[in-house]
Amino acid sequence: MKIKKALSALLLVSMVFGLTACSKSTSGVKSNGKSVGIAMPEKTLQRWINDGDNMVGSLEKLGYDTDLQYADNSVSNQISQIENMITKGVNVLVIAAVDGTALTDVLKQANDAKIAVISYDRLITNTDFVDYYATFDNTKVGVLQAGYIETSLGLKDGKGPFNIELFAGSPDDNNAKFFFDGAMSVLQPYITSGKLVVKSGQTDYAQVGILGWDGAKAQSRMDNLLSKNYTTDKVDAVLCPNDAISIGVISSLKGVGYGTASQKMPITTGQDCEIASVKSIISGEQTSSIFKDTRVLASKAAEMADAVLNGKTPIVNDTKTYSTGSKIVPSFLCDPVVVDKANYKKIVVDSGYIKADELK
Repeated sequence: MKIKKALSALLLVSMVFGLTACSKSTSGVKSNGKSVGIAMPEKTLQRWINDGDNMVGSLEKLGYDTDLQYADNSVSNQISQIENMITKGVNVLVIAAVDGTALTDVLKQANDAKIAVISYDRLITNTDFVDYYATFDNTKVGVLQAGYIETSLGLKDGKGPFNIELFAGSPDDNNAKFFFDGAMSVLQPYITSGKLVVKSGQTDYAQVGILGWDGAKAQSRMDNLLSKNYTTDKVDAVLCPNDAISIGVISSLKGVGYGTASQKMPITTGQDCEIASVKSIISGEQTSSIFKDTRVLASKAAEMADAVLNGKTPIVNDTKTYSTGSKIVPSFLCDPVVVDKANYKKIVVDSGYIKADELK
C-alpha cells in the first residue's frame, strides 16, 4: 500500500513537471497559459516570414504561447487554419488576410467564442468582428512613392512632359487602394496639367491593379503596354506599389533594351525592401522601395494582444481612417520610409534588418 502511494505521488510529480515543461515557450520564458493564433497569408514574400517570426518572438517574450500558420495564399486554407485555432482555444487572433473580404463567417465564430481579433497589416472588411488594426500609414506609402517620382523627374521645378505608367496592388487587398490613392494625390495634378503623360490611358484603379501582387502578371501587363505604346517613345517612370510588381516590370523593361548604356531605366518604385529588390537598387535597376520595419509592426501587434489579454485598451493613433464597412477600427499606424541607393545602408543594413552579406 505504501509502495502504491509512493508511486502515485511520483506519478503526480511527474505529471506536474511535464505540464510545467510544456507551458514554456520556445523563447525560454515561462508561458502564462494564454495563447495567440497568428494567421499569415503566404511565404512567397520574405516579409511575411519576417512578420511571423518577429511576432512569435515578441509574444513569447511576453509569456504567451503562439500558433503561427501560413495559408499559401489560399483563402480556404486560411479559413481552415483560423477555425482550427478557434477550436484549440486561442485567446486572441492576429490575422493578415489573404482576402480581406472573405473572413466574415469565421470571424463570427471567433466572436461567438469571445476571441478578440487584431487585423494585421491588411484590414479585414465585411465584418463587425475586428477589434483593432495594426498597420503602416498606407496612404503615406503611396505619397512617398509618388513623391520620389516627383522629385526625381523635377516636376516641382516645372520639368516635363514625361511618360509614366501606373500599377496598383491586388484588388482584394484593402491596403492597395490606400497606396494608389496616396500616390495619385501627388501624381494626378501633373497628369491633369500634361506634365505627366500616361500613354496607355490606363489611370483607373480597376485598370491597373495586379491580382495577388503577382510579378509575372505585372510583367505581362508591362509587356503589353510597351508593345502598344512605346515602340518609338520611352517610358520615364513606372509607379509600382511593391517590390514583386517592380521586379516583374523591370524584367519587361530589360527585355526591350532598358537598363543599357543607350536606354537608361525609368524611375521605378517599390515597397517592402525585399533582398532581391535592394540588390536591384544597388545595381541601378529599381530606383527606390518603401521600408516598413516589420519588427516594429509585429511589436505593436504583440502589444495590442497583450493589452487585450490583460483587460486593457491598446494604444492607438488613428480612430477615423479604417472602416470594415460597418465600423471604424481603432488602429495603430507605423511610419514607412523611402529607401534608395543613397540611404539603403543606413536604413536597412545598419538597423540590422538585412545583413550586409545578404546583399552581396
